[in-house]
Amino acid sequence: MSEATNPRRWRTLPPAQPGRRLCCASLLGGAVALAAGCTSVPSRSPFKGMELSSTPLLGKFVWRDLVTENPDAAKPFYAALFGWEFVETRALGAPYTLIKSGGQYIGGISRTRRPQPNQPVSQWLSFMSVADVDRAVDRTRVAGGSLVAGPLDLTAVGRGAVVLDPEGAPLGLLRSRIGDPMDGTEPALHRFMWTEHLSRDPQASAAFYASLAGFEVRKMDPDGRPYWVLVQGRERAGLLRNPIAVDRPVWLPYVRVADPAASAARAAQLGGMALLAPRRDVRNGSMALIADPAGAMLALQKWPL
Repeated sequence: MSEATNPRRWRTLPPAQPGRRLCCASLLGGAVALAAGCTSVPSRSPFKGMELSSTPLLGKFVWRDLVTENPDAAKPFYAALFGWEFVETRALGAPYTLIKSGGQYIGGISRTRRPQPNQPVSQWLSFMSVADVDRAVDRTRVAGGSLVAGPLDLTAVGRGAVVLDPEGAPLGLLRSRIGDPMDGTEPALHRFMWTEHLSRDPQASAAFYASLAGFEVRKMDPDGRPYWVLVQGRERAGLLRNPIAVDRPVWLPYVRVADPAASAARAAQLGGMALLAPRRDVRNGSMALIADPAGAMLALQKWPL
């Protein structure tokens, strides 16, 4: 994926569904999932077949896990929506699914359960490449965040952890010993292309991530709405004030699609929800926001914009 292809900004969006809470317990599955994909079946390592950097690409989001209450519903949904394929494996006695797009592994799926019947917890968890996982965990705690799982040694790959940042946004941390997937010239269709932090205080969040991963922070406000970009060699992620009524800030992943309106409508037909259909006042109609059948949110972005 290419994070230099920054889709920029949101305008005001409608509220998300009431009661959609993010639960720390559900993120334990993400850490186990990372270990599962990377260590259980070496012949099916997530990075197998990829062109890898000679050193980690610090600040890049290198892996995504769907932590979901209903993997059996998620797989046919994403297969029909994006043409994704799935490889089943197991780790620590639990099922884990690797996601493939265009023959390349791009993420995984693990099962979680609701801590309470009225608390949906399904979500996408993104993993950022950092220089030192343990040091990043310590810095997160000092800044007011917390550790959810790990740090874990991941055989043949490196070390990982899952944290909540100072605002409570879930984040995976990874230090690879074998290099990270190389940057492409542009995002491939139906693969992850960008990640945005929807924040209560994006300026403070940008300062935290600059300290955490050595980012240069660039602020832009071409239409009067501030937007912060995290740069580490190239643009890696964006931050903006959260325009959605959710309980806690989130890191929102983007997938490239050819037609956001058609993809959002298809998502609804497949049992998901179109939370935001393309609108002229939101990035000139180039993006949409959906939820899968278990409620995990994902942005759909046309490229070029």
